[in-house]
Amino acid sequence: MEQKRREFLKGTAWMAAAAMTGGCASALKTTAGGTMAGYVAPKLGKIRVGVVGIGGRGSYAVHRLSTIPGIEITALCDFIEEKALKDQKWLKDKGFPEPKVFTGPEGYKRLCESGLCDVVHNNTDWSGHVPVSAYAMKSGLHAFVEVPGVCTVDEAWELVETSEKTRRHCMMLENCCYGEDEMLMVNLARAGALGTIVHGEGGYLHDGRWVCPRSLTEKPQWRFDSISKMAGNSYPTHGFGPVAIAMNVNRGDRLDYLVSMGSVAAGFPDLMKKRFGDDSKYAKMRYDMEDINTSMVRTVNGRTIMVQCDMANPRPYSRMNLLQGSSGIIRTYPLRIGIEKSPGAEVKKWSDEKETGEIREKYRHPLWKQAGEIAKKVGGHGGMDYLMDLRWAYCLQNGLPLDMDVYDLAAWSCIVELTEKSSRNRSARMDIPDFTRGGWKTVAPFGDWMIDLKKMDLRSVSADIGKQQTV
Repeated sequence: MEQKRREFLKGTAWMAAAAMTGGCASALKTTAGGTMAGYVAPKLGKIRVGVVGIGGRGSYAVHRLSTIPGIEITALCDFIEEKALKDQKWLKDKGFPEPKVFTGPEGYKRLCESGLCDVVHNNTDWSGHVPVSAYAMKSGLHAFVEVPGVCTVDEAWELVETSEKTRRHCMMLENCCYGEDEMLMVNLARAGALGTIVHGEGGYLHDGRWVCPRSLTEKPQWRFDSISKMAGNSYPTHGFGPVAIAMNVNRGDRLDYLVSMGSVAAGFPDLMKKRFGDDSKYAKMRYDMEDINTSMVRTVNGRTIMVQCDMANPRPYSRMNLLQGSSGIIRTYPLRIGIEKSPGAEVKKWSDEKETGEIREKYRHPLWKQAGEIAKKVGGHGGMDYLMDLRWAYCLQNGLPLDMDVYDLAAWSCIVELTEKSSRNRSARMDIPDFTRGGWKTVAPFGDWMIDLKKMDLRSVSADIGKQQTV
């Protein structure tokens, strides 16, 4: 980690020298640094976005972002030129300005240096999350990166320190934090309807065997290569993020330590044996993955969070959200709520359909009240993708702090490496770094996450953005 920090300091020293000598325009935007908690960047009337990584998720991001008032997609970048050209044509055919295309292994650097963008929207595979995001910030651009934002503690510190020194936002695009039921859960906690929050659960239970090779000659998907070599929880943030928000993690509480345990790997190897035979290379390869990983996280204030991952077995999709308080409980997949009727009254069963509907309407999150219908029209995993984009764009346009900051990215994502280390070491306890360096003690709780519809022209939104990917 220290070596990476020294390398960063060398880079910032070069940028400072460039600024004093009239160097690149991006270097002139760097400042002395400081905490990013509650940070407000200068307002952006029009937000010029460069999208890096035009795969399935990245292409959908291009289509989705084109619906957000005030956003103009000015640049596209991918290793494979055809992918970028396809979405360049899509935007042109829809009547949008034609973005410039950058290609090749270092195309993202040229995009960042082009002066065409204010924001980089990073949709690369996991190996590109840190290089692209860090370079964007060093070039004076805000970075928005897909999940998980990082895969190691060192990478987390790199993005934290880069964001602090460059004074550029680095937000993880954790769309599940904007899900309707997840925001209902947060609102119930915020309103005190569940009492004192003591425990939460979240996960990613998703039959992911679609990433497995279908022939012996095809090149495996990067997800197959990555997941099959990783122990621990390789994809924690979808379920973990909403619980962390409900508990105001990094804003009055912080993650303290975790322990992790995983099952034997059977889903992928068994499928490979059925598909290619016991003697095939995929049947004989080593699988370090754990079909089902279960981890427990404890906060410094004594709350617990259970986070689980299973991407290797046939099962219905679930993010298994749960929030338990001293007065009530909420669980999703399906939505169930249980709140005591009077102090000490036992909650022996879930609320019936009528009462659940009444509670859902009473505590529906304001953001869903404001823009939920248009979000569902546009789509994106039921509308949560759209609301996520709408909020960060609204914040940048109106000089507001972002909903989630680089410390949230770091704390939630470093779980990837720490669960792996714990699980490989007989569930050893792993301390979770305080990326805020004590700032969590004084930072205000998560905000209301609302918008003023009068400031955004949502009437021009079109739902014609293509097919969404499964979350």
